[in-house]
Amino acid sequence: MHTLYALIGIISLIITLLIWIIVIQAILSWLVAFNVINTYNGFVRQLLYGLHRITEPLLRPIRRILPDLGGLDFSPMVLILILIALRDYLIPGIFSDLTF
Repeated sequence: MHTLYALIGIISLIITLLIWIIVIQAILSWLVAFNVINTYNGFVRQLLYGLHRITEPLLRPIRRILPDLGGLDFSPMVLILILIALRDYLIPGIFSDLTF
């Protein structure tokens, strides 16, 4: 039973970390778009590349479903809402039904 709670805690921690990665990527993309930071810096370029590699497989299916709104991309916000619902409602609900 204790391992089940540990598993829920690990899954919740991973989802929370993914939410923060999405927020950091969105903020960095705004900073690049408004020319506050530039991608000529090797560290910034590698950081953006790494964040893109982590989040793009999750954002791509959402972008296919959402309508094209020009320069506005709501897919990170939709993904964050899905992850919060998954972390706070779905995972505890699934594991609460299990009895040992």
